[in-house]
Amino acid sequence: MTSIDVHQLTKVYGATRAVDGLTFSAAAGRVTGFLGPNGAGKSTTMRMILGLDRPSGGTATVGGRAYATLDNPLRVVGSLLDAGAAHGSRTARDHVLALAVSNGIPRRRVDTALEEAGLATVAARRIKTFSLGMRQRLGIAAALLGDPAVVLLDEPSNGLDPEGIVWIRELMRRLAREGRTVLVSSHLMGEAAAFADHLIILGGGRLLADMPTDAFLASRSRPRVRLREAEGSGLRDLLVRRGYDARAAGDGAFWIEGARAGEVGALAAARHIPLLELVEERATLEEAYLDLTADAAEFAAVSPVSSKEA
Repeated sequence: MTSIDVHQLTKVYGATRAVDGLTFSAAAGRVTGFLGPNGAGKSTTMRMILGLDRPSGGTATVGGRAYATLDNPLRVVGSLLDAGAAHGSRTARDHVLALAVSNGIPRRRVDTALEEAGLATVAARRIKTFSLGMRQRLGIAAALLGDPAVVLLDEPSNGLDPEGIVWIRELMRRLAREGRTVLVSSHLMGEAAAFADHLIILGGGRLLADMPTDAFLASRSRPRVRLREAEGSGLRDLLVRRGYDARAAGDGAFWIEGARAGEVGALAAARHIPLLELVEERATLEEAYLDLTADAAEFAAVSPVSSKEA
């Protein structure tokens, strides 16, 4: 098992603290979503983990070692930070082959990685003819080349079509099931909710949240259920008498604030009350994330001032 461990990691550019005393761990066997507004420090942190930027303070290690000290780094860590970094005049296969040869990786892994990324049929094409989504797939093929125990992906869904998004989601889940450490930055909250088991959320270079996805969602929203009962069953009145707040939701349904579906369902079953609808609602990851980072966003839209207010 190989984890990513960041301890009091700091990066200062002049008067700007891009990363400020950051501490977290990304464990093996799960997909860790690395989230935060623009300028939160996500990419800078990933660059320091990979030894591309030198920390102003603190440490970032993989399996207890700094990336620069790894004997065969591509066999331990695979990464995608910039899909446009590949030389456009090379073919896809030559690009991945060059990485294999220069890092002592068997040539057979080249075709395996290209096939896994869905590029086997276009391996002989020059990279400059690739779309953004195809370049993303090529970057992921390069990240998987060394069959690494740790995978870091920065915005891997950029440029992918719907099929590609489903593919990358399933790939990340499979890598985690195989016991690998997967750290993925994303600004697409709907996607992050679909693939992340655990969340690391930054704001202004600092840690705002470090917890399982389900726990984070529960911490940022009060539960409620939408309930529709058979006419005259009396369930709504019974719930109100038990201290729940009920209000109309339209179409004959109503909201029960502070309740969970299991509680309401059990109560209805105990009294043999038929239910026409019972749905639990909680905040989406996007809503919970925006609530948490509202004061940490570097760029935020404001409503225009009307001529009457000016």
